[in-house]
Amino acid sequence: MKLKRLFIASLAVLFISACGSRAYYPSPEELQEKRERLAKAEAMFQERCKKAGEFIYRTAENVEGIFLLKLRPDRINKRDQYEMDDPYGSDLGGDAYIRLFLRARNDEGHLDSMKVGGYGYADAIDPDDGKRYRYTGRMDEPWQRDKSYEEGYMRLILDKVPAPDPAPRYGVTYDDISTREERDYWIAGSSLRVIDLKTNEVMAERIGYMMDRGQGDQSGGRAPWLFAANYACPEFFPYHGSTVQIHQTRTFVEKVLQLAKEK
Repeated sequence: MKLKRLFIASLAVLFISACGSRAYYPSPEELQEKRERLAKAEAMFQERCKKAGEFIYRTAENVEGIFLLKLRPDRINKRDQYEMDDPYGSDLGGDAYIRLFLRARNDEGHLDSMKVGGYGYADAIDPDDGKRYRYTGRMDEPWQRDKSYEEGYMRLILDKVPAPDPAPRYGVTYDDISTREERDYWIAGSSLRVIDLKTNEVMAERIGYMMDRGQGDQSGGRAPWLFAANYACPEFFPYHGSTVQIHQTRTFVEKVLQLAKEK
């Protein structure tokens, strides 16, 4: 029954749009064509989901730092059908992606933007000069020197220095595994891997797929890949009644590369 309601709701989003003060009503032929298209997309998505999941082959304990082999772009366009890299894995971009791995968790297990305490450091290659740098996090209180900030305001900032040798043993990377046909039907596939860089062994991999049931509808400012996060396998975890995608990379990596215990 729930799937049927989702199907009907998706058709409504696809076929009813406002044009000034006049409503557009698709012809029976158009409705049938779009029903068939959505049904094909659904069948394709369900087939992809058969090979989706988290596959953890080995874990490591007391990991102090990691090597982010690929950084996520700073700007993400969630309306771009073909050019957006890895819609399923998209969480945070730019420096925020690095900070994601340096944040502590609160008592409820959620990442706390106001506290350092995840991995001790994260290394990454700077695309501008091709050199490896080490990032660490610390809390800053700008209100103490700039009264335009509200008293008590804190933020996690990154310190960046040339990375010492040796490089971290464990690396994290991702790839978009979508095919052109899948993107034609607004389906995106993703591979997130944790690698032992000493042995070149893949320690764990998460394969995920998502699909926009609106099939690219952008009326009313709708962002298709944002809505697709609500129809994904594996599913993203619910948080305050909505789907949360922005912490999913860290959550998976932490299952494999377990944090160093506090001394």
